[in-house]
Amino acid sequence: MADGPVNDAPSRAIDDVRFGENVVVRSFTNLYGCTIGDHTTIGTFVEIQRGVVIGARCKIQSHTFICTGVTIEDEVFIGHGVMFINDKYPHATNDAGELQTDEDWKLLPTFIERSASIGSGTTILGGVRIGPAAVVGAGSVVTRDVPAGATALGNPARVQSRANESSSST
Repeated sequence: MADGPVNDAPSRAIDDVRFGENVVVRSFTNLYGCTIGDHTTIGTFVEIQRGVVIGARCKIQSHTFICTGVTIEDEVFIGHGVMFINDKYPHATNDAGELQTDEDWKLLPTFIERSASIGSGTTILGGVRIGPAAVVGAGSVVTRDVPAGATALGNPARVQSRANESSSST
């Protein structure tokens, strides 16, 4: 593991992060309690929360929010402004009317598998798995699993094609 990013950049908040080799982190980022794999690039205005694991050779574009509970495998592309959500029923207060604490909600883990590509402006709800080499179209809202090699898009995202389907007509 490396001691930090390989580049200098102003206005970064980095706390308790495990960096792989040759990681680039751009300006205006908040990274805390996460792990970032070798040769990964983190864009500007990105927040990555505690417990997140990002694999090697990933590209995380600007204005993306990756919350606790997300695992991103190797060679994944995350477009601009992608939002991850880890709670299916978010509330500010509990049944007693007090501000919620960690004990008042259920973390829903999310997995983005190897070589997947997530289009800009996508929202990914908690508890889903996006399979290897899957593609999620820009602006989609992912509410359920996306199979390996599939292309999904829309709100809610629906599978449009799978890797083994022929795109030509006879």
